[in-house]
Amino acid sequence: MTRGFDSIFNEFFNEFPAKMQSKLNFPPVNIHENENSYEVELSVPGRSKEDFKISLEQGLLTISFEKKEENKTEGQKTLRREFSYQSFTRSFNLDETINAENIQAKYENGILNITLPKKEQAKPVKKEINIQ
Repeated sequence: MTRGFDSIFNEFFNEFPAKMQSKLNFPPVNIHENENSYEVELSVPGRSKEDFKISLEQGLLTISFEKKEENKTEGQKTLRREFSYQSFTRSFNLDETINAENIQAKYENGILNITLPKKEQAKPVKKEINIQ
């Protein structure tokens, strides 16, 4: 009985975010950290950078997407329409270690990359200690 419960428990918590993400139209995200910054990558292929909005307010980074309606072409009848882009909003809490003035974003090859630079005091300090 315990093994069955553990299996169900693990399946729910390990697969829940990915399954719900696709149903809630959240794009998948990767977050990386290096010495100087955090890198947030959203997989959002087939979109246009003009349709994204990124804002920072009171430590909350909000990324949203809304597809603008396309005009129908005169004299053309659509027989099947499978392309659809639904809007989404994702938010991330940022702490005081982020240098908000220098946040940058770039959309390239279907990836929205947001660079969140660290403040100088938040960067790890390396110091070599001499042994006497």
